[in-house]
Amino acid sequence: MKRILIAEDSNTMRSMLVSTIDELEKYSIVEAASGFEALRLLPREQVDLIITDINMPDINGLELISYVRNNPNYQLIPLFIVSTESGEKDLEKGLALGANEYIVKPFDPVRLQELVSKYLD
Repeated sequence: MKRILIAEDSNTMRSMLVSTIDELEKYSIVEAASGFEALRLLPREQVDLIITDINMPDINGLELISYVRNNPNYQLIPLFIVSTESGEKDLEKGLALGANEYIVKPFDPVRLQELVSKYLD
């Protein structure tokens, strides 16, 4: 079963992301409440997709992406940003750092499910 790491500091938003992906009934989910926690989980959990928020305490989503993209063990893992930051500059920066998709909150659950399936099936 393919695994998805969700890094999101908001419990409510993380629950929404988890329930949206759980509806697909094909993937297991690893949850991280911060970028730092996500970095601690990466070596222990084999993940096939990472979904991250940008604004998080300690290590933010952009720093997480930068780490993942610069680490040979993880650099090929597809990575989505799900963020309230909707400005063109934010989008460009996220994609320039190596995110595969940039989804603005509030997100469309069906669109997220389609993207997850596209990258993992």
